Amino acid sequence: MTTVKIFPDINAIAGELAELLFGLASTPGKQPIHIALSGGNTPKLIFNYLAETYGTKLANKRFHFWWGDERCVPPADDECNYKWTYELWLKPIGIAFENIHRIEGERMPEEEAIRYSQQISHWLPVSNSIPRFDLNLLGLGDDGHTASIFPTNMELLHSENWCEVASHPITGQKRVTLTGRVINNSSAIVFVATGSGKAQMIKNVAIDSKSEFPASHIHPSSGEAIWLIDNDAAGLI
Repeated sequence: MTTVKIFPDINAIAGELAELLFGLASTPGKQPIHIALSGGNTPKLIFNYLAETYGTKLANKRFHFWWGDERCVPPADDECNYKWTYELWLKPIGIAFENIHRIEGERMPEEEAIRYSQQISHWLPVSNSIPRFDLNLLGLGDDGHTASIFPTNMELLHSENWCEVASHPITGQKRVTLTGRVINNSSAIVFVATGSGKAQMIKNVAIDSKSEFPASHIHPSSGEAIWLIDNDAAGLI
């Protein structure tokens, strides 16, 4: 099932995401809650808002944070997804370091894809013989990519591996990414997209499900895909 929710601005989207996190935190039991995060400019704004608005209220000890993809750069590099998530949100609210599972972009990409897959296998519960994230936060690229699954490497949607090495189709930059089978096995998938520049692609993917775009193939095998978008991004819906 796909649900599209439209908000006036990025702060309202961040508030909705906070409610989803509070909902996860209220689930009974003591087992870890595994959350895969996205990089990019929009998540930076969200993470900053979450830190400033909710602070340690979202520092639940059950939360374990992962990344859907990462550029193959050191953790101090400004292009590193982990860096900004940690600096803007996880560090200020005091998330324990052992609950943070970053992709080590400074390693050889092929070795890191194997290591991160092993970490996922070690920590995450399994459903349908595939690791299951409780929540997977995704972005949407201008070309319809999500995580680092681009139109040029659609085979990663069906890879038997949990992680793979991808190359950016323009820059050639190496990345480590979750594959489609792992993403689609998540209990909940949340896409976040803002701005009028994303309006056409949101229509292509969320409404028309055009098969040439990787994000069109992201549908949880059980659970819900939720789109959180602002008024500008909803212009063609």
